[in-house]
Amino acid sequence: ASTSFSARSAAADVPQTHSSPLPTTTMSAMSAQCVSVAAPRPAAALRRAGAARTVSRGAVRGVVVRAGDAVVNAAGVATPVLKTTRSAEIFKAAQEILPGGVNSPVRAFKSVGGGPIVFESVKGCNAFDVDGNKYIDYVGSWGPAICGHSNERVNAKLKLQIDKGCSFGAPCELENILGAMVIDRVPSVEMVRFCNSGTEACLSVLRVMRAFTGNDKIIKFEGCYHGHADPFLVQAGSGVATLGLPDSPGVPKAATNTTLCAPYNDLEAVKKIFAENKGEIAGIILEPVVGNAGFIIPDKAFLQGLRDLATENNALLCFDEVMTGFRISRGSAQEYWGVIPDLTTMGKVIGGGLPVGAYGGRREIMEIVAPAGPMYQAGTLSGNPLAMTAGIETLNILGEPGAYEHLEKVTSRLVAGILAAGKEAGHEVCGGSISGMFGFFFTEGPVRNFSDAQKSDTAKFARWHRGMLEEGVYLAPSQYEAGFTSLAHTEADIDATIAAAKRVMARI
Repeated sequence: ASTSFSARSAAADVPQTHSSPLPTTTMSAMSAQCVSVAAPRPAAALRRAGAARTVSRGAVRGVVVRAGDAVVNAAGVATPVLKTTRSAEIFKAAQEILPGGVNSPVRAFKSVGGGPIVFESVKGCNAFDVDGNKYIDYVGSWGPAICGHSNERVNAKLKLQIDKGCSFGAPCELENILGAMVIDRVPSVEMVRFCNSGTEACLSVLRVMRAFTGNDKIIKFEGCYHGHADPFLVQAGSGVATLGLPDSPGVPKAATNTTLCAPYNDLEAVKKIFAENKGEIAGIILEPVVGNAGFIIPDKAFLQGLRDLATENNALLCFDEVMTGFRISRGSAQEYWGVIPDLTTMGKVIGGGLPVGAYGGRREIMEIVAPAGPMYQAGTLSGNPLAMTAGIETLNILGEPGAYEHLEKVTSRLVAGILAAGKEAGHEVCGGSISGMFGFFFTEGPVRNFSDAQKSDTAKFARWHRGMLEEGVYLAPSQYEAGFTSLAHTEADIDATIAAAKRVMARI
C-alpha cells in the first residue's frame, strides 16, 4: 500500500532532478541501527558563491547536488561552507521593522547561533532560500505541510476557491464538510468550532472548561505549550523554553494563579493536586505526545490515569492535538493511544498550510458555546473558505491507503539512522518517533519530561544544527522542538539525511 501511495502521490509532488545509484543501507530490526555498506558520500545540496556545478560523486536520487567552497580542518576533514549573504541582509533589515526581526521567536535562531535562513520558496519536502541553497526540510512549516509543501492537489483546489472569494464573513458549506470530516475521524469530537490558530483554540477551550464546570483552576504540565494566552505561560515549552524565559512579562499574577503545574508522566503529582484542590479544578490540558519540549512520549498508563482522575473529580480532560492531530494517526493521538478526552484542540494539519484552529468535544459540552449557549467566542476569519478548502483536500489525501504507513516507514528509519550515527561517533543521544513526528536529545536519556529534556547538551545541538544546515538539511532551530516528515519525503531523502548526519556527528 505504501509503495502504490508513493508512486501516485508523494513522488508526483517532488521533482526528480538528479539520479544516480543509491547507497546500500542495511537495518537491524533488533538493534534499530542503520549501517551503511560501501556507501558513496553524497555532497551537501547547496548552491555556493561562484559557478555552481552539479556533481555526480555519491549523488542521491531526487536530491540536487552542488559543489562549492569547503573548509578543511587540521584533520583533513572538509566542511561545506553555507552561503547566507542575502539571508543576513534581509534579517538585518527585518530587525529594524519587526521585533527581533521575526514574527515568531524561535525563527530567530537564538538558541542555535548564526543568523536565520530566509526562505524564498518551498516544494515537496524541500525548501529553497534566498541565497539559492536547497534543503531537505524537516520542519514542514512547524507541522502543517504533512502532504508536502505546495502540494499540487491542495493548490489546485485553492486556486479554484480564490476565484470564488477568500473570505465571506458568512456561513459556507465548506465549514460543514471539514467539520463532518473532523467529527468522523476524531473519537472525542461530536461538535466542532473553527477559529484561526492553535493559540485561539486553546484559550477558547479553557473558557469552555471553566464555563461548563463552574470551576476556575486548570492543570497543565511543565514544558507543554498551549499557545501564548496568559494562563498558559507558566512553565511553558516551545519558544519560551528555547529562549530560557520562565514566564512572560506582562502576564498578571491574577491570570496565572489558577494554573496548576505538574511534571509530565507523573500521575502521582496530579493526584496530589486534585487532593489539595478538591472541587475547584475545571480540567486538565496536555499534549498527548509532547512536541514543544522536544519529542516526549507519554506512558499510556499516565494518559489513562488522567482520564480516570478527571472523571472521578468531575473535571474535563482536554488533549491539545494542535501538533499531533491527524499527524500520528487518522484519528489523532487519542485514537493512537485509545484514551478519549472530553475536549480536543486542533490546528496545523487541518488548515493544509493556511492559518486555522479548531476545538471540539462532546455535544453537551460544546453546546455551551455561543450562539448555542452563553460562552462567547467569535472570529472574523473563522471558517474562512480558503482554510476550509485546504483542510478538506489535505484530509482527503491523508485518507488514502498507505499514507500513514509511508510516514511511519520514513520517519522510523530516519530516527534510527540519526541515533546510530550519533552513537557511532561517541555522542550521548536518545530519541524516537511516532508516524510523521520525531525528535531526539543530546543526552543519554530516557527523556520522560521537561526536566529530563533540560539535561540535554544544547551547545552540541547548536553545532549539530549548523552542521546539518551546511549539509543541506533543515531542522527545527531548537533542541526543544519536534521534527516532522511528510508524504513527500522519499527513501532517497532519508538516505541523504542519514549520510549527512554521519558526517556531522563525526565532526562535532
